[in-house]
Amino acid sequence: MNKNKPVIPLSLVKPGTPVVLEGITGGLGLRRRMEGMGLSRGSRFTVVQNLGPGPCVIAVGEARMALGHGMSGKILVRERG
Repeated sequence: MNKNKPVIPLSLVKPGTPVVLEGITGGLGLRRRMEGMGLSRGSRFTVVQNLGPGPCVIAVGEARMALGHGMSGKILVRERG
């Protein structure tokens, strides 16, 4: 993990970028939903697709997950390098 990289919202990450989840700024419901999907602080995944106001698709291992734009704006990540 590269601590020199800034923490940014997932909604701003370019496709093909591997990231690590640093935090979630949403409420308890969003945090529980993310944990239910197996995503918590320290989780590593790659952004597959990120189309602005559309969904953000991430790859977690072999699984693919689509997150709404509003949700991806509340997920804080750091680029892995």
